[in-house]
Amino acid sequence: MSYFTRVGAHRYRPSEFTGGAWAVDEQHISPLCGLVVHAIDRFAAERDGDGGRGGVPMVIGRLTFDILGVIRLEDFDIHVEVVRPGRTVELVEAVVTWADRTVVRARAWRLARHDTAEVAGGAAGALPAPQTLTPWDMTDVWPGEYIRSIEVRPAGEPGPGRTTAWITSEHDLVAGEPSTPLARFVRLVDTANGIAVRQNPKEWMFPNLDLSIHLHRQPHGDWVGLDTTVVFGADGQGLTSTTLHDVTGPVGRAEQILTVRPQR
Repeated sequence: MSYFTRVGAHRYRPSEFTGGAWAVDEQHISPLCGLVVHAIDRFAAERDGDGGRGGVPMVIGRLTFDILGVIRLEDFDIHVEVVRPGRTVELVEAVVTWADRTVVRARAWRLARHDTAEVAGGAAGALPAPQTLTPWDMTDVWPGEYIRSIEVRPAGEPGPGRTTAWITSEHDLVAGEPSTPLARFVRLVDTANGIAVRQNPKEWMFPNLDLSIHLHRQPHGDWVGLDTTVVFGADGQGLTSTTLHDVTGPVGRAEQILTVRPQR
């Protein structure tokens, strides 16, 4: 099972498992973000060759996704290009188009990989292991096939605006294509806005307009840990802030700006 199938050099077809939470006939942005990283990784591998830029391998240190519109469960395209080339830092942009419209614009800063283990430090402790926790059925809160496709294990009782949880999925990103650990990790990160709901989503809307991910190391493994806080302001704004974990500890942070308004 997979979230997407490649149907052209830059064209993809979503499976039913991408069905969204706000509208089940629209794609959930979370697996699409992972697919964008998958496309960037393939572009970079073809461009860099085996040695990386200037012989130095590169890693992604920051990812931003601006969500410019909804995308139906229909074929779409992803095109990647270099915005700012370089041997030590490089900026890459990926644009997702559907029905002749740009629906997501993403940028990734790629950094030269160096051995900095000698000075590594400053991160908080690890979360409880996911295997020690009890699964939580999020379909009680959210509809959609994407939500059904994931396994969620909270560390403690989920509360309004505050939840820590592990998420995993058995679904591949693209049928028949291997993905990097980062792409598989990112395909689950946008779920953060749905695990710590402050208000009933049947009464209030709070979709995110973006996703920004900053990493201090590369994630590994099949589980994504989300230590998430959601804040609503008094004038239609909200913010979902998350410390991201893999099973060995924190890997970085994610932020999502929310538009908060009553359901019609």
